Amino acid sequence: MTRLVFIPGFMQRGHGWADAAERLGPGHEPVLLDHSEHSFEGRLAEIAKAGEGAVLAGYSLGGRLAMRAAVRDPARYRGLVTVGTTAGIDEAAARSERAEADERLASWIEAAGIDEIVGLWERQPLFADQSEQLVEAQRAGRLSHDPSDLAMLLRTSGQGVLEPVWGELLTLDLPVLAIAGARDEAYTAAAKRIAATAKRGRAAIVENAGHAPQLQQPEAVAKLLTDFVDQDVGK
Repeated sequence: MTRLVFIPGFMQRGHGWADAAERLGPGHEPVLLDHSEHSFEGRLAEIAKAGEGAVLAGYSLGGRLAMRAAVRDPARYRGLVTVGTTAGIDEAAARSERAEADERLASWIEAAGIDEIVGLWERQPLFADQSEQLVEAQRAGRLSHDPSDLAMLLRTSGQGVLEPVWGELLTLDLPVLAIAGARDEAYTAAAKRIAATAKRGRAAIVENAGHAPQLQQPEAVAKLLTDFVDQDVGK
């Protein structure tokens, strides 16, 4: 039995992975991680505790965290799967610009109500290809968050404040699967770069999906995960 620890995105709960996790093949035990910590180090500690001896699978922010957990302590885990994730922003100036934007957003989040925050989040171009039904299905989980927790997470785990780990991927001795939706061009490019950089990496592009293929095409993503564990992790 192989455990897969599923790590949610920025404004998700653990059940955000449920549609794909419940479709895994036999011999695969899904663990839907629902964080209680909201800082970078706090979440990495939760991942380390839940993920020992398991394959980490993270979406978006969860993928960034899973990747950093893996490069920090690769012996703890059996494999790494990222969905809609990059290993970081290379250029210092671009990281600084993103950090400033995230700080402005974090400050606004602290002053706004959760309904307003979720409304803004759902209107992002990144999610424009998601059906109204899919957006509605995620809303309750998003509304359950405390704005102060979201602000802390942005300030400690946003793309602008995290150093890139492309160099660390060069020596990471774990099987790595980088997944992206075909309609998500930026993260498709990032997935291919992750696969080309990691020693034991490969990419999988999911058709008819955008930034969240595990939600839009859960059966396809579950098959990718099952095959990866059986063929790559099991070696």
